[in-house]
Order: sequence, then structure tokens, then C-alpha cells
Amino acid sequence: MRMMVGVPVFLSCVLLLLLALLPLVVLFFHFLPLFLNFRASIPSGIFGWPLVGETLSFLTPHASNSLGAFLEQHVSRYGKVFKSHLFCTPTVVSCDQELNQFILQNEEKLFQCSYPKPIHGILGKSSMIVVVGDTHKRLRNLALTLITTTKSKPSYLNDIESIAIHVLNSWKDKSNVFFCEEAKKFTFSVIVKQVLGLSPDEPQTSKILEDFLTFMKGFVSFPLYIPGTSYAKAVKARAKISFTVKSVMEERRRKHGEDSAKQQQKGDHFLDVLLSLTNLSEDEKVSFVLDSLFGGYETTSVLMSMAVFFLGQSPSALQQLKQEHEEIKAKRNKDEYYLSSEDYKQMEFTQNVINEALRCGNIVKFVHRKALKDVTFQGHLIPAGWKVLPVFSAVHLDSSLHDNALEFHPWRWEKQGQMTCKKFTPFGGGSRVCPGFELAKVETAVFLHHLVLNFRWKQEGEDCPIAHPFVEFPRALPLEIEPILMESSL
Repeated sequence: MRMMVGVPVFLSCVLLLLLALLPLVVLFFHFLPLFLNFRASIPSGIFGWPLVGETLSFLTPHASNSLGAFLEQHVSRYGKVFKSHLFCTPTVVSCDQELNQFILQNEEKLFQCSYPKPIHGILGKSSMIVVVGDTHKRLRNLALTLITTTKSKPSYLNDIESIAIHVLNSWKDKSNVFFCEEAKKFTFSVIVKQVLGLSPDEPQTSKILEDFLTFMKGFVSFPLYIPGTSYAKAVKARAKISFTVKSVMEERRRKHGEDSAKQQQKGDHFLDVLLSLTNLSEDEKVSFVLDSLFGGYETTSVLMSMAVFFLGQSPSALQQLKQEHEEIKAKRNKDEYYLSSEDYKQMEFTQNVINEALRCGNIVKFVHRKALKDVTFQGHLIPAGWKVLPVFSAVHLDSSLHDNALEFHPWRWEKQGQMTCKKFTPFGGGSRVCPGFELAKVETAVFLHHLVLNFRWKQEGEDCPIAHPFVEFPRALPLEIEPILMESSL
């Protein structure tokens, strides 16, 4: 009987001992990477708190056209390259142009894409954003092929312009709009049309948009998979979108039959080409469509919102932009309803505005990489297995690289040459640069064409792009709008 009483007491003592030792174990493993590289020339910096490190401070929201307090303090104290502990991993943070380029140009050689596991959970294991190696090469080549197919369609520009006109026509009886919401309507309609061949008024489009909004809320939320959380809802929303996309794909197959040759003859649509491929699994095809929807929807709408935001603060830039588009319209024949590719090529100042909005607004603040082996660069050691974060916004806002770096000044791009690419990476770089970045610029330019010719606007109240690190406008950029009383381009 005494032994039976003693067993629970013994187990309780063991449990208490383990609980007492747990903080020491956590501390040991948190700082173990520092002990293993004690004599190495790893960058200066601190690891912060056990487990979380400095992650919460690093992710503190701030205006996207600024570095934020965390980077400002760390760069001032440790230099442009420093160590930290972020996303539960020992990390080297780079705010240095040369190191960033070195990282991007050595993808799969010295460094590899390494996003946190929650991102994999929400995007899917076959997403082009998270896969690495040959799988990424195969999917990226497919993306480039499909983008070329989309751009080569005679109706490519016309479809974009028709949707822009449709959105702006809905403003005629309004005096106020939330521009971010309007931009998302536009970009979603465009990407669904380009990828799935669906028009904005089809039931499947509304269903995808409803689930996609839930998906996006969860994508930028705290990654806690508990029923009812935004993250859990987003994972479920992705499954619903996948189901809807599969039904669209099956419907397309029934229309064109199972023979791949017939598919290629009957349609040159994005989805027709995708379905004709035999080297992708069904899940990879669905995931590829989701990646396309995600990239075409979120990135482009944020770019459009930033362009309108910064133009509202620069009357001279807005005036020159409007003048450029008035000249393009004046040169068109009366019977030419749509913009042509030649018209787009004349939008030189428009491209300057877009580039400057990208530089100041920083849609992509940083990317996740990890060192595949010990890497030494300019005296700094990056140990194998450590996370590496090249911070693009730090380079874009570096006053040693850009005159008056914090000022929105589109004219700076009139004198930029090929070397610009080293200090301007709004869509990443190297083998993982966003394959659809040119499409985003085209959509933004076409929308701006009709916007500046048909409306005046001013921002209503305070709002600005905030990095969470994903960029958003807290108030969705409220605008007071006024139609321009002249011959409309709509």
C-alpha cells in the first residue's frame, strides 16, 4: 500500500522537475546557435526572448514608405547586416543592396526559399510560392508560358480596359468611394477573366470572390489553427476555392473533350493550355490557378492604391500624368474605342509613376530564404541552416542610393539605366522574381488612363499604406470624387 501511495508522489515530483527544467531547456536551444558559432564572424545583433525572439517587434505595423522603428534602430546600432531570432529561427537580416543581390542571384546554389510552415498550410504544398528546386523551375516555366499566351491574345488589352470602364462607370452617381475596394473589384475581375475565362456577373465568380476575401483575411492573420480563427477560416476557404476551380476545370474539359490536341485547337485560353499539360498533377494545376488568382488580385490592387495615394500628394505629378493621357487620347482616331499596344508604349511618365509608387510603397518588404551551407560575404558569416531575410524596402528607401529617398518623385526614373535593377526589386529578383509583374503594370496603367481623364479626387481623412508586413490601407483609402465635365473616355 505504501508503494502504491509513493508512485503518484514520485511521478508528481518528476513532473515538477521537468516543468522546472523546461525554461532552461528552452533557453539552451534558443541560444545554442550562438554557442555553436561563438568564434565565427557572424553579424552583430541580439536574439531577443526565448522562442519568439524579436519576431513581434520585427512585425510591428508601420507606414510602408518607412523602415519602421525595428529596422531603424537595428541598422543604427548594428549596421545594415545584423543577426536576430525571427520566426522561431536564428536569422541574418540584410538591409544591404549588395548582399540582397548576392542572395537573390544564388537561389538554389547557396540559398533556398524557406517560408514559415503556416504559409505552407494556407497556400498548399504545391504552391509555386513555397516549392523549391526542380518543382519550382517547372512551375515557373509554365507561368511564363501562360503569361505569354495571355499577352498574345488580341483581346488582352481590351478585356482589361472593358473591366476598368465598367468599374469607373459605377462611380457616376457617387461622391465617395473606398478606392482599395474598387481596385480589388477591378483586379479580381481581370484575373478571373484571364485565368478562368469567367465574367464578373457569373455565379462562380461571386462564389470565388466571397471565399477569396475570407482567404485573404486569414493569410495576413496570426497563424493559429483553432476553429473560428481567421487562419482556420482561410484554410477552409482555400479548400472551397479549390473545389470551385476544379468544377470550372471539369466543365471546360467537357466542352473541349479529353483529347489534348483538340483542346489546343479549340482554345488558346490560359485554362485550356493548363489543362492540356500532362506533366502536372490535378492538385498542381488547381494550386497553380490559386497562385495566379492570389498574385493577380492582391499585388496589383495594392499597387493601384499606392499610385493613387501618392499621386494625391503630388499635384505636379498628377498634372503631368493627366497631360500624357490627354495626348494619347487626342492622337487616337475617333473610331478607335480601345487602347492599343502602341498607346501603352507611349505611357512613359505613367511607368515612372508606377515605379516610384513601387519604390515608396514597398508591396514586398522582404522574402524568406535560408542558407544551404556556410556562406561568407564581405566578412560576414551566414551559418548553414540560418534564415536569411533580404529586406527590399531598406534598399528602396536608402538615401545613399536614392536622392531624397523618402520623397515621391517620379521624375527620378527619367535618368535611370540598367543598374537600377540592383537597387530596385519591388517584385523580388533572381529565379524567383514574380513572373506576372508586367501584367500588374499594364492593369495599373490602363486603369489610371481612364481615372485621370474622367475624375478628380482627394483623400478623405487620414490613411496611408501600412506594412503588416503585407501592405494594406487601414481605412481602404477613402476618396472624395468628382467627374470631369468634358467628353468622357468611358
